[in-house]
Amino acid sequence: MRAYVLLALWDVRPSLGGYAAADAVTFCFITQALIGPVQIFGGMELTERIRNGDVAIDLYRPVGLQGWWLADDLGRAAGSLVLRAGPPLLAGALVFPFRWPSPPNLTAFAVALLLAAVVGFALRYLVAMGMFWLHDDRGLNAVTLVMSLFFSGMILPLVVFPGWLGGVARALPWSAQIQVPADVFLGRYSGAGVAGALAFQAGWAAVLLGAGGLMTRAARRRLVVHGG
Repeated sequence: MRAYVLLALWDVRPSLGGYAAADAVTFCFITQALIGPVQIFGGMELTERIRNGDVAIDLYRPVGLQGWWLADDLGRAAGSLVLRAGPPLLAGALVFPFRWPSPPNLTAFAVALLLAAVVGFALRYLVAMGMFWLHDDRGLNAVTLVMSLFFSGMILPLVVFPGWLGGVARALPWSAQIQVPADVFLGRYSGAGVAGALAFQAGWAAVLLGAGGLMTRAARRRLVVHGG
C-alpha cells in the first residue's frame, strides 16, 4: 500500500527530492527491510534487567556492560537481517520498479548497514540507561519512537523535507539508521560522497557510544551509592 502511495505522489511530483519513482519505491522496501536490523520499534532487554535489579550481575561480568549488550544486539540484528530483510526486498523487486545497487554500492551498503545497527543500538542503550534515574522508560521510549519514525526516513525520505527542516533532519543521528544506508543502496553517493556518508554514521556511532560509556559509569556510581 505504501509503495502505491509513493508511486501516486511521484506521478504528481516527478523527481521529488531528486528521487525517480523507482528510487522512491525501492526506498520504501529498504525501510521495511531495515526495521528489524536497526530496531526502529522496541527497546532492549537491558531495560527490564535494570528495573528488576538483575543489571547488578551484568556489571560484575569481566566485560563492559555496553560492549556486552552491543555484541548481543549485533547478533540479534544479523538474525533479523537474514529472516526479515530479504523477503521485503524480493517482494518489491518482483512487483514494482526496483533499483538494485552496483557491486561497489552493495559493499558500501553492507558497511552502512552495520553502522546503522550500531547507531540504533547506541540510541536504545541511552534510553535504557535513563532507567537508573527515571525508573520508567515509557516516556523516553515514546519520544525516541517519534523521533525515529520522523527523522530516520522511516515514514518519508528525508530528502522531501523542505528547507531548514530537511537539513536538520539529515544531520540528526536517526538519519544514520535509515536514510543514509538507503541512499548508499540507491547509489546517490559516489566517490568521496560514499566515504563521507559512512563517516557521518561512524561519527554519530562514536558520539553515542561515548555518551553511553559516560552514562554507564555514572549509573555504576549511582548503584554503588544506593547499596547495589
